[in-house]
Amino acid sequence: MRHEPMPDFDPKLGRQLPPPPATGSEQEVGPGQGNTLAKEAATAAAHHPEPPHAHEIAPSILRELFQLFRDMLRNGKGWPMLRLGAAILVILVGNMFGQVRLNQWNGAFFDAVERRDASAFFHQLLIFLVIVVVLLALVVAQTWLQERLKIRLRQRLTQVLLDIWLKPNRAYQMGFMGENSAQPDQRMQEDCRLFSELSTELGVGMLQAFLLLVSFIGVLWALSGPVSFNLGGREITITGYMVWVAVGYAGIGSGLTWLVGRPMIRLNTLRYAREAELRFALVRVNESAESVALYNGEPDERRNLDEFVDAVLKASRRLSGGLARLTWITSGYGWLAIVVPILAAAPDYFSGRLSFGEMMMVVGAFNQVQAALRYFVDNFPKIADWRSAVLRVATFRQAAIDLDEVTAESRKIETGPHPKGWLSFEGVSIALNDGSILIEDATAEIRPGERVLIMGESGAGKSTLFRAISGLWPWGSGRIRIPKPEEMMFLPQRPYLPLGTLRAAISYPASPETFDDARVRQALERVGLGEFIEMLDRHERWDRSLSLGQQQRVAFARVLLHKPKWVFMDEATSALDEENQASMLALFENELKGASVLSIGHRPGLEEFHTRTLHIRKTREGAILLARSRSRRNGRSPSKLGPKWIGRFRRSLKPARSRA
Repeated sequence: MRHEPMPDFDPKLGRQLPPPPATGSEQEVGPGQGNTLAKEAATAAAHHPEPPHAHEIAPSILRELFQLFRDMLRNGKGWPMLRLGAAILVILVGNMFGQVRLNQWNGAFFDAVERRDASAFFHQLLIFLVIVVVLLALVVAQTWLQERLKIRLRQRLTQVLLDIWLKPNRAYQMGFMGENSAQPDQRMQEDCRLFSELSTELGVGMLQAFLLLVSFIGVLWALSGPVSFNLGGREITITGYMVWVAVGYAGIGSGLTWLVGRPMIRLNTLRYAREAELRFALVRVNESAESVALYNGEPDERRNLDEFVDAVLKASRRLSGGLARLTWITSGYGWLAIVVPILAAAPDYFSGRLSFGEMMMVVGAFNQVQAALRYFVDNFPKIADWRSAVLRVATFRQAAIDLDEVTAESRKIETGPHPKGWLSFEGVSIALNDGSILIEDATAEIRPGERVLIMGESGAGKSTLFRAISGLWPWGSGRIRIPKPEEMMFLPQRPYLPLGTLRAAISYPASPETFDDARVRQALERVGLGEFIEMLDRHERWDRSLSLGQQQRVAFARVLLHKPKWVFMDEATSALDEENQASMLALFENELKGASVLSIGHRPGLEEFHTRTLHIRKTREGAILLARSRSRRNGRSPSKLGPKWIGRFRRSLKPARSRA
């Protein structure tokens, strides 16, 4: 068999392109390095680098935002966000005019105070009440629209990430993409929340600051007179000097803030990563509380959790130090802003060019301009927090794109429909990125109605072969021809039971309404779980309430409801006693007669049920697939069961026991 060269380390992606390592209940590592594929994989594995830091591979912030918002606006699903954004813009423009009118009132009011004109004083108070009522209504409307925009933004972003994550096989395969795809729960819960809330707050705040800057810079320019001074015997006049004072003051503050606060972006990203790791560790201990207690492993778990807590505290301490250093700039800048505009306007006031009211207008306009220009200073901690959230969401999205590139560019097992609806392996080689070959040049064909048992020692690649059939494991070479996907069902050793009712768990992946109540009850009764019939609609953590043996029988009830023509079992009866195992396998002699079965197992008696056995045997070049027909081995017809199994099937007509 001729092999094309496997892709080497790709500097664009920052990592190697060969297939990722196997995971699961079996650590399937083959010893073979003597063939071409093994050598290619070993060469690529030698280039395996340390995972790059997020900031080293992150694209620019503008490109990240463009790509995220492009995905959110695609297919017309972003119109609710755009409508809310347009409404907020209208409110902000109204607020801008209100603020300008309030600044004009400020001058008239203080002029009345300076003249000691009581009539004008009370008149201006009435005008103030009207202005305040209008501004208050605008602020309330802005707040409500802003909160609605946060909700819409989070809804759409979560939908985009879920669409990316839950494409067929991708959630499983992204687990091999390193840190960028780690903790998907945090990306779609905490990071989406932060991204949505901070994007809305900062976006609206920046837009409002820009509008106020545009409106008040003209006011400040008109009120501040020219300043003249001699420089080297030459008179220099600066027009609108108050504007330049505001710009210079804000520029100095922004520059210092950027220099001091820039490390906070990286520190925030690090803190979120450590928080996610701690949360995962806590959830893992909680999910495994029974096993931990049986091993008396609480002290060891405490030591492990202390390490995660220490990592969080260390990241938080570094962040708190950065925040303290930044506070020197932001707080000092804010205190000085109280007197800077008065000092700048004082010469014109004391010279008589400005009245007291006009000076207060200058101060008000200066503060508005300076507040708009210093928006970056006041909000830098929030901007750093937001930047970290954008980075984590964007890198998660990029990890999915990288996965497609890695899968497309590296050696790939071709999976396609069989023209006759059979299952066949044509020169299939399954590889790992440590240079080992699990299965080399597997070739076999399984026809409808056959019951085939795959056997082999642990680590030979049996479970990974099943993953390759389902499309979960595309790394390798060769071709797998499969029946129609809707005719196939896979039964892993530990069945997946979704959150919700027992009815939903039995009906999965179909909705609970797909099957009528009588069929569901009959299926439960058939697999020996009749005592749970009255609990069908109870919400519970069924993956924790049921024993593994009961969960495996729920999986067989699921098969009864869906009636697939092809059933793939990976140690699907490992937790059942022999009688219950016989009862479950009897389904393929009675209710599901004619269904094809391909199973992995080591339990005694399984060979008696299957019509053919495929042995995966390790060799120096990797595991190989050897076919051995049971009928040729013992002289019995492959379509009939031995006397031992006939007795078991007779007993299986009785209700199965529920102790397993």
